[in-house]
Amino acid sequence: MGHNHKSTSRKNKNDDLHGNAPDRSQTVLLLVDVINDLDFPQNQELVSNSVLLGKRIAMLKRRCKQKGIPTIYVNDNRGRWRSEFQEVVKHCLRHDSPGRAMVEQLLPDKDDYVVMKPKHSPFYATPLELLLEYIGVKTVILAGFTTNACVMIAASDLYIRDYRLFVPSDCVAALTAGAQRNALILMRKNFGATTTPSARLHLTRRVESPR
Repeated sequence: MGHNHKSTSRKNKNDDLHGNAPDRSQTVLLLVDVINDLDFPQNQELVSNSVLLGKRIAMLKRRCKQKGIPTIYVNDNRGRWRSEFQEVVKHCLRHDSPGRAMVEQLLPDKDDYVVMKPKHSPFYATPLELLLEYIGVKTVILAGFTTNACVMIAASDLYIRDYRLFVPSDCVAALTAGAQRNALILMRKNFGATTTPSARLHLTRRVESPR
């Protein structure tokens, strides 16, 4: 059971965040750092798998949209406090960007939410907590990069806030297979995450058990 503030509907003039959070859903899809140039050391394995990963995440996002589940992008600002999201997108779509083919599959739609984060946590110095509260979220489906860093930190942050957590194993990625495996085990054991592959998730506004 979550905190009361997540289940109690607001009855004041700020009920819709001044029009910026019109969705109401107990479930959201949270995409962590998927607008990513993948340009960092020891990235070969990740880059080689990135197109397929992007395809799987894009498919999960389409399925969520069909069920009325909103998508929130929580993305790194590339170390610049003044960064704008479109500048990050532009950078990741450069011809020499290792992550370009993946990013092309995962560009936000106009009705998606975008939150810029300055550090690893999706909550630190961002409006994410308030956004989840106003949407009425109880369950989060988590996807993105990297499984043993920003995704795991996001999972920890969500766990301590009492959200039900799904981390589809085919929609997250680490630099190595070993790091991927260990991170998924940790999230299952420590954060109560369900890590079944995305195709086995029965998606509704409230995600149910794997079929």
